[in-house]
Amino acid sequence: MSSIWGNRLKISLFGESHGAGIGVVLDGLPSGCPIDLEQLHRAAARRAPGQTPWSTPRLELDESEILSGLYQGRTTGTPLAAMIRNHDTRSQDYTALMDLPRPGHADMTGAARYNGWQDPRGSGHFSGRITAPLAFAGEICRQILQPRNIIITAHLLEIDGLRDRAYDDVNPPLDQYLAVAGKAFPVLDDLAGAKMIEAVLAARDAGDSVGGQIEAMICGLPSGLGDPMFMGLESRLSGLLFGIPAVKGVEFGSGFRVSIMRGSTYNDTPYLHDGRILCQTNHSGGIQGGISNGMPLLFRVAVRPPASISQPQTTVRLSTGQAATLELEGRHDPCIAPRALPVVEAAAAVFTLDLLLDALPDWPAGKT
Repeated sequence: MSSIWGNRLKISLFGESHGAGIGVVLDGLPSGCPIDLEQLHRAAARRAPGQTPWSTPRLELDESEILSGLYQGRTTGTPLAAMIRNHDTRSQDYTALMDLPRPGHADMTGAARYNGWQDPRGSGHFSGRITAPLAFAGEICRQILQPRNIIITAHLLEIDGLRDRAYDDVNPPLDQYLAVAGKAFPVLDDLAGAKMIEAVLAARDAGDSVGGQIEAMICGLPSGLGDPMFMGLESRLSGLLFGIPAVKGVEFGSGFRVSIMRGSTYNDTPYLHDGRILCQTNHSGGIQGGISNGMPLLFRVAVRPPASISQPQTTVRLSTGQAATLELEGRHDPCIAPRALPVVEAAAAVFTLDLLLDALPDWPAGKT
């Protein structure tokens, strides 16, 4: 099924943007792991809409209702199910989209795939709102990973061509990177962030939208995790990241720049440090042959500009096949990258826990 991901740990996302609610089932969690519910709520607030001028004004608290899998504050080991109720819906804004698909959106392809029976309200199951339960799942996994000293961070590297400082992927100052999560606009350089905000607001005022790029890192992975070929770390993580609506590109380490590098520059030279083999550089992004090498796993995600813009656009009226003009109503993000960032971190946490459960199939109950 398209909305299920994982190997040892499986997550299943359900719901529609304007339905009764959205949610997730996590199957394969170890038992006895403590879960901090207050931290779950704080993590959800990072992705929730309606909090800033650069996000949709739709107001949803994204409070999770845990239905099963948690007892006396710890995981039971059975499926953990959670639901987030939808409240602030304006479904009438989407009535016309059944016949007038938005350019660049899944309105047209969704109608072709489901013969017109898909839920069009707020984009239904295609909506970025479905990432709220993914963010919940990621926070559950992050808390289980925390005692193993695995740290996941991300920042906005670029919006509309304006760039933040890039990560140091060899000797990362993790305290500095972790502090970004507490910012309203998650960048390392606040001056660069202020220029990004100006660009997003200018696009919004022009009835347009902008894209961005998120840089993320997983630190603390031991070497030797993963497999070659189709179960390599790049393949597994990319499959989850591309499930986030609006993600159109993923790269690891030096990414597409490797095409203009020479081997003498690209090759990460190993050396011995405190009994561990590390590398002097990290062009491979912590992965060689699909397997972790002990360096930080560095990746970047390209997020396209949102398709829902208020400028008049030409489309096709599906009922007649004739050209038509669409003037969109509704509440939409002028840039989805800031709210996608905690979802990217969440996806990295789900991926990492699944990876470790593969490597540690007898993970003892109550110990992490």
